[in-house]
Amino acid sequence: MAKVVFDHVYKRFGNTDAVADLNIEVDDKEFLVLVGPSGCGKSTSLRMLAGLEEISEGRILIGDRVVNNVAPKDRDIAMVFQSYALYPHMTVYDNMAFGLRLRKTPKQEIDRRVREAAQSLGIAHLLDRRPRQLSGGQRQRVAVGRAIVREPKVFLMDEPLSNLDAKLRVEARAFISKLHQSLGTTFIYVTHDQVEAMTMGTRIAVLSAGKLQQLDTPTNLYNNPTNQFVAGFIGSPAMNFFNGTLREADGKMVVDVGFASLEVPTDRKERYRPHLGKKVTFGLRPENIHNVEFRPSGIVAQSVEAEVDVVELMGHEKTVYLVVDGVTFLSRMDPRSDVHIGLKTPAVFDMTNMHLFDADTGLTL
Repeated sequence: MAKVVFDHVYKRFGNTDAVADLNIEVDDKEFLVLVGPSGCGKSTSLRMLAGLEEISEGRILIGDRVVNNVAPKDRDIAMVFQSYALYPHMTVYDNMAFGLRLRKTPKQEIDRRVREAAQSLGIAHLLDRRPRQLSGGQRQRVAVGRAIVREPKVFLMDEPLSNLDAKLRVEARAFISKLHQSLGTTFIYVTHDQVEAMTMGTRIAVLSAGKLQQLDTPTNLYNNPTNQFVAGFIGSPAMNFFNGTLREADGKMVVDVGFASLEVPTDRKERYRPHLGKKVTFGLRPENIHNVEFRPSGIVAQSVEAEVDVVELMGHEKTVYLVVDGVTFLSRMDPRSDVHIGLKTPAVFDMTNMHLFDADTGLTL
């Protein structure tokens, strides 16, 4: 087992920094998720760790060893790719055993590792089949099994679930989380899907344009985003953002968003006072905008009259698109809410969970 350290790591393609000054320390046995939109540098970071991309600057350590110039095969890591890359002419058994045979592992040891891994993955009955005879979920497990038999210090996974359908993806998320618990090995997992990140990671590293935005637990990322990018990326549907100005009116501190002046809760006033008179971005998640009939008790509530534009019934909730003075925002309402297109209704903002960001820098105030 081993910790992993990215120490001021850069990756440049020409004059472009694909990864810029990346500093992350992954604890031994941790499940770290690298998440961000396409082109943010997450897969490049994983490939540098695996030795598949050269590092332009900085150091990467696995355990206490700097691996910048260590060949991929000698880094004691195993990687599962988005494409499972199974050999079509080989059986499941032979696909899982192939890497061990290249390393000249004794035949008896290969057989033990392959059968133990297959048993733990629920594919022991598939060992004689070839990849074309397997479903997508089964192929994904074979690819994971091929990594497990290596018994590496670190598992690397690059969007391994992206080829699965929605139902299989949910099952596979739980399966990989259980696998991490049972193996007790360091996992580093790359995805663009923030739901995967939130449900699987011990900690999550959010990247954008090659730079680390925030490294934190799922709970802290959700409740205390460091900037507007993280706030908008984490959470589904995404946080609503409104352009506004922070000012005082009639002895109250309010965020003027044009269609309403929203009073800031008392316990936030001192925190925001240095920013009075400045342009800000007001943020509120859809789950914190309620139907007046089903609003929770004990919240700091502000009502805004809005018109219903779109209603999406999800079963356990209704996603409602609301419009005020040409500004559209989303609410996740109780499924019992009696709303329909064209209805004018109060939307209750829970100001307890409001966020404010600097309009110029995007940083959380």
